[in-house]
Amino acid sequence: MLHLISQSPIDSALLARLCAGDDVVFLENALLRLLNTGELNGVLSALLHTRQLYVLADHLTVRGISVEELVQGISVIDYAQLVALTVKNPVIHSWT
Repeated sequence: MLHLISQSPIDSALLARLCAGDDVVFLENALLRLLNTGELNGVLSALLHTRQLYVLADHLTVRGISVEELVQGISVIDYAQLVALTVKNPVIHSWT
């Protein structure tokens, strides 16, 4: 399943609903919760063992966030890669 998360702050109950093998793309202001100095650092690091976490490069640029500031292991993708994820995952859930 593909999860598109733009909700900020990110509800910890939402993260608990993600299943192993899910792809998760963080969008818009949800990116602000992915910083390696943030309160979700440990939770996100644990999720990376069984799920793929992504952010859109353009959304990082707009917010002035560098890749080095993110929790290690989160992948930065472009719009073409987002489209590929939507093709790969027939079920998409959007969290706003």
